[in-house]
Amino acid sequence: MPALSPTMSQGNIAKWRKKEGDKIEVGDVLCELETDKATLEFESLEEGFLAKILVPEGSKDVPVGQPIAITVEDAENIQKIPSSLGSGSEGEGQKTSHQDVGRLEKVEGKSSIKINSSDLPHVVVEMPALSPTMNQGNISKWRKKEGDKIEVGDVICEIETDKATLEFESLEEGYLAKIVAPEGSKDVPVGQPIAITVEDPETIETVKTSVGSSSEVKKEEVTHHDSKNEVGEQKSGFKRISPSAKLLIAEYGLDASSIKASGLHGTLLKGDVLAAVKSGKASSKISSSHDKGTSSPQTQPKKSAPALLESKSSLLQLDSFEDLPNTQIRKVIARRLLESKQGTPHLYLSSDVILDPLLSFRNELKEKHNIKVSVNDIVIKAVAIALKNEPEANAYWDATKGEIILCDSVDISIAVATEKGLMTPIIRNADQKSISSISSEVHISLFNDLHFGLVKQLAEKARTGKLAPHEFQGGTFSISNLGMFPVDHFCAIINPPQAGILAVGRGNKVVEPVIGADGIERPAVVTKMNLTLSADHRVFDGKVGGAFLSALRSNFSDIRRLIL
Repeated sequence: MPALSPTMSQGNIAKWRKKEGDKIEVGDVLCELETDKATLEFESLEEGFLAKILVPEGSKDVPVGQPIAITVEDAENIQKIPSSLGSGSEGEGQKTSHQDVGRLEKVEGKSSIKINSSDLPHVVVEMPALSPTMNQGNISKWRKKEGDKIEVGDVICEIETDKATLEFESLEEGYLAKIVAPEGSKDVPVGQPIAITVEDPETIETVKTSVGSSSEVKKEEVTHHDSKNEVGEQKSGFKRISPSAKLLIAEYGLDASSIKASGLHGTLLKGDVLAAVKSGKASSKISSSHDKGTSSPQTQPKKSAPALLESKSSLLQLDSFEDLPNTQIRKVIARRLLESKQGTPHLYLSSDVILDPLLSFRNELKEKHNIKVSVNDIVIKAVAIALKNEPEANAYWDATKGEIILCDSVDISIAVATEKGLMTPIIRNADQKSISSISSEVHISLFNDLHFGLVKQLAEKARTGKLAPHEFQGGTFSISNLGMFPVDHFCAIINPPQAGILAVGRGNKVVEPVIGADGIERPAVVTKMNLTLSADHRVFDGKVGGAFLSALRSNFSDIRRLIL
């Protein structure tokens, strides 16, 4: 039974959404729980099969931390679960001890960590999946230290996921016996052990000793754990290689296996390669071919590494650059944008809109009604109304079914630049909200001099990495705004699984013929802004894209229709 709120100490099983034997994916709702606050959905953090329901539907006052179900990775292991598990004598009801569940962890024959004292009650804390797309995370900070008492709901550590930095709360009480993945550990896979807790404080030292010295602890499963010992024991060879080290090795034709690695987790660093080159200890890949005399006129022998280093020093300043490690967010952004650009057929449609009606409307709201909104707030509303009027543009491509799915709501994702990468907080049901309501949720500067407003809730949460999953997952359409920079026009990359993103440039004053109230055409100064739609061509054809931009232009030309 999880702690779904800080004050929750027990809960009721309102409804099981999965039945025994069902396949479970990450993010699937297992059951509905009545807490002390509300009825919430309990989502699975791992994939597998629901082998045994220990606490049936309708059970009341189940204590937090009590086992309510058992899952297995392989379907054939379902039959290995004892049928009597969870059943007790009359009056005891369906109770299952932690020791029973602990023994069941060995059913699949692949326990993450083995401890010599097999009867010692302990819980292996694994890296959780804190978002549906998360497959690894970084230990940003440990909020508890070894030996500390842990209550249900206590924050054990802060984990940097592929989306944000989130707090990992304990689902059980006990004592933190051993931190397996120290603070600062990077790219820890979901499901890999990060700590061990015990119920009895007297067993803390026994667990620490067992884990630290037991030969039963698998070497490959404690990668990232005892980094200082790993670095000290790593005499030669490497497990990973940094990009700059790889570049130097290729540049100078070195044999990487001859270079000692000194980086964390056995990583071969740039400094290791430079040190080997300067000391002359690095061997060349082509040395064996020279010894055999197999070099041909087409393959000229390379200079020795020290000579190469000396001859190229004037062209390449090896110490003039620095490796900057990427955050989890930036890694995921890089991967997803590459997949989008390679796998989504992008269609680009561009149009200019006149901003003067929008700017006049904004000034009127400020001067007459004391309502302060940004240009971007009005752009969000204009896009939302255009999507509502052209529902075929508010859709996405379902690759599994091979068909277009129309979205029921208009949820606008707004690109916000943060130190850790690009985040996309969402204005849900934006077509149904007033401009002032949208403004209270998010604000992003659009033009250099047109406005500077307060940083609102979602943008501030995005910049500090505190967005909750429901605030950045989903969305039916995106807006990317570079109007605060001297950018007149650009094409954005679609944010999957969405099918459209609107790139907004800055406003520029231009002179063009304008028809006045008397019907006479005269030159006038107007403010124009470029809008470029990047669309998934599987969803948008020219007709749908053109209709959407046409509806959007109408919203800019008659801005008052947005308040109807």
